Amino acid sequence: MEESEKRELQLLFNVAISNDDPTIAYKPFLMTKDQTDQPQLDLNLSMSIITPQMTASNEADSNLKNEQVMKQHAAEQVRLAALERVYAERMRELARRELEQAEKEFARAKMIWERAREEVEKVESMKMIATRRISSTCVEITCQNCRQHFQS
Repeated sequence: MEESEKRELQLLFNVAISNDDPTIAYKPFLMTKDQTDQPQLDLNLSMSIITPQMTASNEADSNLKNEQVMKQHAAEQVRLAALERVYAERMRELARRELEQAEKEFARAKMIWERAREEVEKVESMKMIATRRISSTCVEITCQNCRQHFQS
């Protein structure tokens, strides 16, 4: 039991407080061959409680980097806006062309419809003329049987 407690205590960290720095620095306790028969154990941890303090030059560099990032972001936004504007103008041009094409097709369809209507009127007038001729021909036919056969 005592041996496991010793090993446990050997793994603990020594806390050293320096007079120059008010912050606490943690240093790992290293086991060496002199202290135990087992191989050396190094428990370096890369964690730190201390936050790096900003110096004037670090702050200026940070501000400069932030400014550059903001400028790059703004330039990217301007570039994207320009691309969107070009895309919108292209879509507007395509819509205008489609509208012109639709208007041309509508005018062509209207003209075809007008021609068809004129043809129908022409055929109806020819039908009326033919009906009048047949009626006059019926009057000329004297035979009753022939007249009935011709009218049906």
